[in-house]
Amino acid sequence: MEIVTAVGHALWMAFTMLWQIFWGLSLGFLFSAVIEVIVSKSEMSKLLPDASPRSLTVASLLGAASSSCSYAAVAMARSIVRKGGNFTSAMAFQFAATNLVLELGVLMWVLISWQFAAAEFIGGPIMIVVLVLIFRFFLSESLKSKAIEQADKGIAGSMEGHAAMSMAEQHGTWKQRLLSPDGWIAISHSYVMNWAMLWRDIAIGLLVAGALGAWVPDSFWQKFFLVSHPTAAMVWGAFVGPLIAVASFTCSVGNVPLAAVLWNGGISFGGVASFIFGDLVILPILNIYRKYYGGRMTTFLAVTFYLSMVVAALVVEALFQLLGWVPKERHTAVIDAAITFNYTTVLNIVFGVAFIVLTVLFFKTGGREMMRMMKSGEHDHRAAGHQGSHNHVASQHHGHSE
Repeated sequence: MEIVTAVGHALWMAFTMLWQIFWGLSLGFLFSAVIEVIVSKSEMSKLLPDASPRSLTVASLLGAASSSCSYAAVAMARSIVRKGGNFTSAMAFQFAATNLVLELGVLMWVLISWQFAAAEFIGGPIMIVVLVLIFRFFLSESLKSKAIEQADKGIAGSMEGHAAMSMAEQHGTWKQRLLSPDGWIAISHSYVMNWAMLWRDIAIGLLVAGALGAWVPDSFWQKFFLVSHPTAAMVWGAFVGPLIAVASFTCSVGNVPLAAVLWNGGISFGGVASFIFGDLVILPILNIYRKYYGGRMTTFLAVTFYLSMVVAALVVEALFQLLGWVPKERHTAVIDAAITFNYTTVLNIVFGVAFIVLTVLFFKTGGREMMRMMKSGEHDHRAAGHQGSHNHVASQHHGHSE
């Protein structure tokens, strides 16, 4: 009976966390879908010819305008490399696509506080700068050449279909794409694709966070995170954050509920930041790096990514301590949350309706066929990616309606 009660408590905590974040997820995925349609990435490789400040800035902005799925970001970065884009800029794009996207900031704000959203958007560029400096001093041309040679083999990893769709050619101005029926069909497709890509990470993240929040006593967290030694806790948190991310096996927005549990347990402010940064070194993604770039480059990326995450987290911690922005309150929305009729309920209803409308539009305009085509690999040469297949589907839809 005690086991059933404990499991029920964990599942209830997971559900209340989902209740708290659903509207934020829906809003974030909708913004992400709109940006995906507005911002054309078809010429991305030409925009990133080198590792100059201009190229790195463009890479970061394009990454921020992409889906928050870490697997899709990694696939898109490999696509940039294969099309002749600079390797360092491709990695900068990858970091931005997982740390500077709107939905991540929204969830951090909703579940913990605005300071953590700010830390992500400030820490992300710092992490990219640190990574670029490490690459500049330690990445040899021979290692990079071998990695590019391996990338050109085109070995399958994950989410190549979404990468091809996102980087396909788009037609018309951004206003035409946004205001046209075809544009909203494309938005519905991107919106549902975001849910399809990330629902497993979100579900796992919620279940893990619910279990840890319900079963692990605060006394354990406080000892583990060295709460009684503030200075050591700041350093330890930054170093251990990415390692906890590796152990959790979740990434991107799926990590946010667990980040709230860790913050409530006593991890440092910078430790939360480094934990969220750590989604690009989880084991499944390291395995994808091995397929994409080879074993030696995977080791180099794992070490340099980890160091960049730790340094960025320490800088963010020091900066926010100096500004007095580190929250004093550790009670987050995930602890003892209750479902009542409040602003969260209203927002869930509003964005639940948006979810239903866009999902219905997705299925009525060939979304299922597009998803099947992406998984089968036909998108590479037949579908003309995102815009071409949407135009084809839209024309079929209009034809049937007439």
